[in-house]
This record gives sequence, C-alpha cells and structure tokens, in this order.
Amino acid sequence: MPEPRYFWEDMLPGSVRDLGSITPSREEMIAFASQFDPQPFHLDDEAAKASVFGGLCASGWHTCAMAMRLIVTHFLCNSASLGSPGLENLQWRKPVFPGDCLALTHTILETRPMRSRPDVGLVRTRWEMHNQHGDMVLSMEGWGMFRRRHPALDQGIGAAG
Repeated sequence: MPEPRYFWEDMLPGSVRDLGSITPSREEMIAFASQFDPQPFHLDDEAAKASVFGGLCASGWHTCAMAMRLIVTHFLCNSASLGSPGLENLQWRKPVFPGDCLALTHTILETRPMRSRPDVGLVRTRWEMHNQHGDMVLSMEGWGMFRRRHPALDQGIGAAG
C-alpha cells in the first residue's frame, strides 16, 4: 500500500476541500431504500407524490452514504485515516430527487493531538452537500482520527485527547 499523502499535520483549520459530485438515479434510490429504509416515499412514485416531499426522494441515509463514498474516494483513500469516533449535528436539509447532481465540500474546523495516543491526531470537520441549484441537502460535523507524521514533536506539551 502506498504511503498516504495526507497526515494529521496536513489538516489545517479553515481549509476547504471539494470532494467531487455524484448523481443518484431513481433505480439506485429505490434499491437503497428497499434494503435499508423502506418508507413509501422512497419506494413508490404515487405514495411519494402524496407525501410532504411531492415526489420520490432518496433516503437521508442514502444521502449520507453517497457523501461517505465521495469523501473516501477523493480524500480518505489518500490519507492516514484511522476511522472516526462518530458524527454529530447531522441534518437533512432538503430532499434529494432522482437526477440531482450532489457536490460535497469538507471543511476542517479544528485539530488537536490525542493525549492518550501520541501517534494519532483528531480532526473536527463539517461536510456540506449541495444540489445543482446550490441548495444544501446535507450537513454534518464530526471527528476523524489520523495517523501523525511526526508524533514525537509535541509529546508532553499539554496535548488534549
């Protein structure tokens, strides 16, 4: 496996990354919902028309999965990622309809070394996904863990974690 391009030290607060786009099809939405979120407005056109959404739309969990795919493909596969302890502030802001072109951005909010593991750094990020009209359809924040390139540089200097 090649050496990662991005380590914890490369995560600068305030930096924003464009992580590409994805366009879900009606068939993909129905397939995901059939398996993981079988609510009528994700599966049936008539039921969806009668719903608050006014048409067939993606499960919010499908929207999260598409965002995860983009971040893995365009960032995490090139990084020293060690996973995540979880997400917070997850919001599905607008429905996603078949054929919507969804673009993802990733903003670094804060970083800190992990006190209990000097070879690991924590990174707090915000993910925002917008459709082709510029409407935000998804936002979430959370922490990621990344291997450090130089863990010995600040050992014992009051690092949090």
